[in-house]
Amino acid sequence: MRSEHPNGGIEFKDRAFNVAELRLVQDIVADHGRLSRQELANTVCELLNWRRPHGGLKTWEAKELLAGLDERGLLRLPPLRTTKPRGALTSIPRTGQAEPGEPLVARLDELTPLRFRPVGRPADRHLWRELVERYHPRGHRVPFGAHLRWLVEVARPRARVVACVQLSSPAWRLAARDRWIGWDDGTRGRHLQRIVNHSRFLVLPWVEVPHLASHLLGQLARLTPGAWHEAYGVRPVLLETLVEIGRPGTCYRAANWLALGTSAGRGRMDRHHRRQGLAPKQIFVYPLVAHARALLRGER
Repeated sequence: MRSEHPNGGIEFKDRAFNVAELRLVQDIVADHGRLSRQELANTVCELLNWRRPHGGLKTWEAKELLAGLDERGLLRLPPLRTTKPRGALTSIPRTGQAEPGEPLVARLDELTPLRFRPVGRPADRHLWRELVERYHPRGHRVPFGAHLRWLVEVARPRARVVACVQLSSPAWRLAARDRWIGWDDGTRGRHLQRIVNHSRFLVLPWVEVPHLASHLLGQLARLTPGAWHEAYGVRPVLLETLVEIGRPGTCYRAANWLALGTSAGRGRMDRHHRRQGLAPKQIFVYPLVAHARALLRGER
């Protein structure tokens, strides 16, 4: 790490960081101390768009930067810990808290308002992970980089959880999405982090409430911009999700998401074309603001 510039910034590796960027790094570490150093480094790279020429995050450089700032007393990193690699399968212990509940059969207006409860406490994290592992078709995986999770609960006729929701970092490359936006590689790299991936959505199988899923998607669209900005300092303008071929995506269509086509089936973060055609999925997007495409092209 080179000496500080007169304006208070620093130069590290191939990049100069100005005062505002350093303050953002400090705020990320201070506000998200529960994340591992790997997750913090990924988040710093995403928010500062610090990438390699092929698009990969400069995670190792970011970890060195954070360690250097920690040594100089400019921030305090969390203790080192062992973490699973992104996208890894996890072993989730089974407990009684996630056993199938009493069937909930009701009209939507009998349950509203519904509450999105942020997953922060250890008990909520364990419950969310177990429910998703047991009842979501794709189970639980360690999310890539930045992410937010909620348990959705009703208060009537008694308090209980009815759904699980996760947002995470966007797919690096989706041809249909990128064509719809009008992106080239450079523009995508500059504006990708204004997209958020709706990576897990589970309405518990014993909950039978017509229109519940599309209603929750509407609530999520209103919640996402402020919640993601508060957590990561970026206000997203577009939601995306991937739905397995063969599943109709009915709730997304009912909530006015746009179907753009299918993915190439390489996986969200497979930038090197190693898994071509394994599992193509339907691509849906939902603009969170007017002129979302123009904003993502940097035109507004």
